[in-house]
Amino acid sequence: MKAHRRLWLAVVVVVAGATFLCGSVFAEDTAPEKQSPPSNPPPTSAAPNEGAPAEKPAPPPTQPDYSGSLLDRTTLTGDWFGLRNTLAEKGITLDATLTQVTQGIVRGGTNSGWQYGGRDDFTLNIDTGKLGLWPGGFFNAEAEHNFEDSVNSFPRAIMPVNGTMIFPSPNEGSLNIPALNFTQFVCEYLGFTAGKYDTMSGDANAFAHGKGDTQFMNLAMNINPVVFLTSPYSTLGAGAIVLPTKDPNAAIVSFLVMSADGQANTSGLNDLRSDAMTTAGEGRVRTDFFGLTGHQLVGATYANKTYTSLNQDARDLIQNRALTAENHSWSLYYNFDQYLYQPTKDVDKGIGIFGRYGIADSASNPVMRFYSAGVGGKGIVPLRPNDTFGIGGYYINISNPSLTILRRTVSLLGDEEGLEAYYNIALTKWFILTPDIQFIGPAQQRTVNGSSIGSSTILGLRLQMVF
Repeated sequence: MKAHRRLWLAVVVVVAGATFLCGSVFAEDTAPEKQSPPSNPPPTSAAPNEGAPAEKPAPPPTQPDYSGSLLDRTTLTGDWFGLRNTLAEKGITLDATLTQVTQGIVRGGTNSGWQYGGRDDFTLNIDTGKLGLWPGGFFNAEAEHNFEDSVNSFPRAIMPVNGTMIFPSPNEGSLNIPALNFTQFVCEYLGFTAGKYDTMSGDANAFAHGKGDTQFMNLAMNINPVVFLTSPYSTLGAGAIVLPTKDPNAAIVSFLVMSADGQANTSGLNDLRSDAMTTAGEGRVRTDFFGLTGHQLVGATYANKTYTSLNQDARDLIQNRALTAENHSWSLYYNFDQYLYQPTKDVDKGIGIFGRYGIADSASNPVMRFYSAGVGGKGIVPLRPNDTFGIGGYYINISNPSLTILRRTVSLLGDEEGLEAYYNIALTKWFILTPDIQFIGPAQQRTVNGSSIGSSTILGLRLQMVF
């Protein structure tokens, strides 16, 4: 508990400092201009060295445009006779996607059959400033539902090869609301947020991110799994967002205190307990190495929840009639993406590399260390400006759950590795077909009923429609 309180104190200090800075900057921005002539706006940040040019204000966010012909527009249903674009101008956007996946184990695994499944996703965003209510307010809601089945249990891997079917709850089939939150910026640098969150928006990466519906299918390639134990997918929380340069695409820092027991299919109110809370912090900054766009991200989580220890002794179990417990868990993670070839600076097209590393509490978290790396490409194939692709691999160093009986320790898991390659064929901007192949060396036992299951080869085909 003491460590958790120190983290709380650190969050309070940072937020208080940011609030003070925000107030100072606001005061400076509203003060009468004395030295700069009216035709020259003041710089938005201090110059890094004497004589350096002043940073220009960040451009306003791009406005969604749903118009265009059936083959050219970004969504199947278009602009709804002009209504959708009008709502977007007023700060209201409603988007929907349908992702369908069929996958089959063609070598290895415990089942060679094919499975079909899919997920619907609906998102609503409201900007109170554009709506004419008050500035700086942002409302976000998400609803999703999955259907049919997946091959996730067949390779005996701890990471799902079909990430799309994990959300909102594996193979549940009901409509859930994983996100319902509100953020209020008190100035251009600082905002406060509260509500229910879809935590998969964290650990962002230009070439490897999402829920298995837009880039890689395997969840290990889209987010760092060291955070899964301490950060539920959907949970209640509150925190602060800091924009050091006003532009969220240039740099963003977030702090969140959330329930460690949240679920997508509940409100989360009954899960709020002071002894089951997670404190999370993350920062991402845009870089300009080699004159090309890239990003660096670091994050950490700490939970004061009681977890079952991965190391159990039969004597303690018999004497105490209870499993050995750990009263906290933590994780640290890092990721980067970097373009190596980018025809036009600041345009999200070209070829680049990405990587992740994570480390977690080995006493409670089975994912002790995580590594992934790969190559991604966007819009570089001739005559295919909207196609994207990715090739990558991951390795999980497992903190092996063990049971000690009469001085003999039995281990239950091994390390896991995987490779994946996909290619998004944009038949239109709203109709994307993706062939995918994965090679998985699973962490779970590699013999079943005396027969070796070995590594698995999984073929898949994904179809996403954007409405």
